Amino acid sequence: RSYSFRSKAKNLDFDIKKEGKLPINVIGDQIRLNQILSNLLSNALKFTKQGCITVTIQEIERNNKQSKLEFAVKDTGIGIPPEKQSAIFENYTQASSDTTRRYGGTGLGLAICKRLVELQGGSISVESEPGTGSTFRFSLLFGLSDDNVKTEDIQAVEIFTGLEGKKIL
Repeated sequence: RSYSFRSKAKNLDFDIKKEGKLPINVIGDQIRLNQILSNLLSNALKFTKQGCITVTIQEIERNNKQSKLEFAVKDTGIGIPPEKQSAIFENYTQASSDTTRRYGGTGLGLAICKRLVELQGGSISVESEPGTGSTFRFSLLFGLSDDNVKTEDIQAVEIFTGLEGKKIL
């Protein structure tokens, strides 16, 4: 929710897409997942001046006890040159020498994401083109609970009327 509000403040479209039949409940480390997504979304917001940010979630593999989910964070930001794409996952590394001066940051966010994803047995990658944006993809394996026998799609209704224009600390 906070990222949709921050996107709206920058006049960016923000969308979350759930593709295919996702498990209703999964068992995993929600704190680490939140850290990974927060880092990727913060970067997307920082480097995107116009256009959109989209998070896509899809199941890429399932057996009786586990589901492998892929998360993709796509933006229409400044993009990353091909020769810098492997280096951005290293500590204190950014795509260009003036990135820190122009956008701030330490160059640790993506290194932390990579470490958190790999510690959970997953992988992370980037597809990017300067001037058109970036897509960061990572996949993680989650346990399945017994509640996943149902395949219905449950949508939570969220209403935030009255919050427009309010500053919330």
